[in-house]
Amino acid sequence: MTEINFYFNVADRVDYACRLSRKAQRQGVALAVTGSHETLMAFDRQLWAFAPVEFVAHTWAERQAEVPARLVDATVWLSAEPLDAPRHEALLNLGDGVPIGFETFARLYEVVSTADADRSTARSRWKTYADRGYAIKRHEIGAA
Repeated sequence: MTEINFYFNVADRVDYACRLSRKAQRQGVALAVTGSHETLMAFDRQLWAFAPVEFVAHTWAERQAEVPARLVDATVWLSAEPLDAPRHEALLNLGDGVPIGFETFARLYEVVSTADADRSTARSRWKTYADRGYAIKRHEIGAA
């Protein structure tokens, strides 16, 4: 069953997602990131500027044929359709809804800012996961 982790009260979802991506890459975890196209574009731009001396290798899932086989596991995959990711080890959701196919991933990460709208959609996702019987781990990052 998918392990679900919520990271609450982050100041900036995209910035925190970059931190999680860097951590996953350092640990050798194959990571897919999903959300709206606009959010993924912002995430892509932020990854390029995030840590100038520590590049987080990433690309769009539809470009996976261009990635050498030896780098597939170490690449962060961006896609509005998470099932398109070449590996289903971990999924980072930056979208407002429950990602289609999340249950095919070993782990799911949800990043929640302090914005009221974001907290509201996160509560809805939490309820959906809980209603399906998933155990959820809560991580408090910043003050409420």
